[in-house]
Amino acid sequence: MAIRVIGAASLARDLGRWRQDEPGARGSADSDAARRSPRPAYLALAEGIRLLIHDGRAPLGIALPSERDLSTTLGVSRTTVTSAYSLLREHGYLISRQGSRSTVALPPTVAHDGTKPSRSLLAMMAQPEVPTIDMTYAAMSAPHEMTDAYTFALHGLPAYLGTHGMDPVGMLMLREALARRYTERGLPTDPEQILVTLGAQHGLRLLLNVLTTPAERVLIEHPSYPNAIEAVRDVGARPVPVPLLPTGWDLDGIRSAARQTAASVAYLVPDFHNPTGLLLDVEGRAELAAIARETRMTVIVDESMVDLDLTDGDPLPPVAAFARGSEIVTIGSASKSFWGGLRVGWVRANQSLITKLLGTRSTMDLGTPVMDQLATVHLLQHADTILTERRAQLRSRRATLLKSLAEELPDWHPTSEGAGGMSLWVQLPAPVSTALAATAPNHGVLLAAGPRFGVQGAFERFIRLPFSQEEPDLRIAVKSIAAAFAALTPHAADPLAPLAPLY
Repeated sequence: MAIRVIGAASLARDLGRWRQDEPGARGSADSDAARRSPRPAYLALAEGIRLLIHDGRAPLGIALPSERDLSTTLGVSRTTVTSAYSLLREHGYLISRQGSRSTVALPPTVAHDGTKPSRSLLAMMAQPEVPTIDMTYAAMSAPHEMTDAYTFALHGLPAYLGTHGMDPVGMLMLREALARRYTERGLPTDPEQILVTLGAQHGLRLLLNVLTTPAERVLIEHPSYPNAIEAVRDVGARPVPVPLLPTGWDLDGIRSAARQTAASVAYLVPDFHNPTGLLLDVEGRAELAAIARETRMTVIVDESMVDLDLTDGDPLPPVAAFARGSEIVTIGSASKSFWGGLRVGWVRANQSLITKLLGTRSTMDLGTPVMDQLATVHLLQHADTILTERRAQLRSRRATLLKSLAEELPDWHPTSEGAGGMSLWVQLPAPVSTALAATAPNHGVLLAAGPRFGVQGAFERFIRLPFSQEEPDLRIAVKSIAAAFAALTPHAADPLAPLAPLY
């Protein structure tokens, strides 16, 4: 079977100004422009390709151009390309086989010592001695009650050891607890309407497998959660972006897009949207449910952030509370509310769809771990106390991030403070998001570039900044970002780019 290959011209186009030299500076690795660059050319090239891999613009399994073709196209020495490819191989981004081209890969999730995530290698590619703050994740560390939760789980485990331990639908105790929470929020729910999954992402994959067919259109907000965009693509469907307005959802745009594209499915995050933190109001929820009915579209509502309300207002009812039938399906997760290491999520749907999901699930996995389910039961029992503290932490951290941005980067503009969630969506004064994410590891911080949250290269003028880190780390991170931006701006900013807000 032939291996797909990225053309040298295509890769060069996607890399853009990977050298961060003066606009138009080309030439060999020993040119004057290269000597002025703050990093060796091979390292800058490796970082540029690495960023394309993480953004999905260099797909896994595809082959990179030959060293000769790429060096000719970029106008650098072949040694530069050879060194860049070698560095990417060393850190797990390329796999080489005897007699064939090097193909794109991702490093293992865990380093060889079993302790550090492989993303720490991104900083090592630049300056191994620089401590790195990872701002690519919007996730908090575990609350202190997590130990109690697993102690509870350990004590409850013997009751399940006499069984085979595999329950694809999820243990009844947890489904009852989740059904009660939905009912208390204004959405009457039976345990039979709950399917426990391995996180919200797993639930989304199951739903897309059941509800879509290859080449089918799926409406998404724009920007949207990157892993959701990839999930849509992975099942062979096509994401159809509907831009968010500065004030929230363009419901007329969603209705129009659904009609024009005949989309049968939409994926939306109305509760503290990732990455903007926006919240859809009650009237909007009712209208969204009406749009789903009018267009015969199933709306998958992601409530992963629903517990992270940073306003002082009353909680809003779930979007599914406005449904009259099966037009709204809800997915949720314990990962954002409690801890990312707790891989427990759920789907709330009618029993007919739950049955279909179980049929699909049997080809993928056989259930969610018993210990994690028991721990989640304990956490839900103490959710009010835990979440009150976590929301207070997030409010304080958001204030720290906003203050630091105002001091260090006054020309950066958060689109809003957001009603909740864990991140700010920030507009940059120039379209340099990808270049900034590429150079930031040199200054001790990892960033997720704006185009990760969109399709077709959108959002170069934006970047997501989580405020889930502790406050001292947030202050350090912003100073590091400011240093990276200051080093980058003279070389990468386009002086002709409009400075008026675009969002």
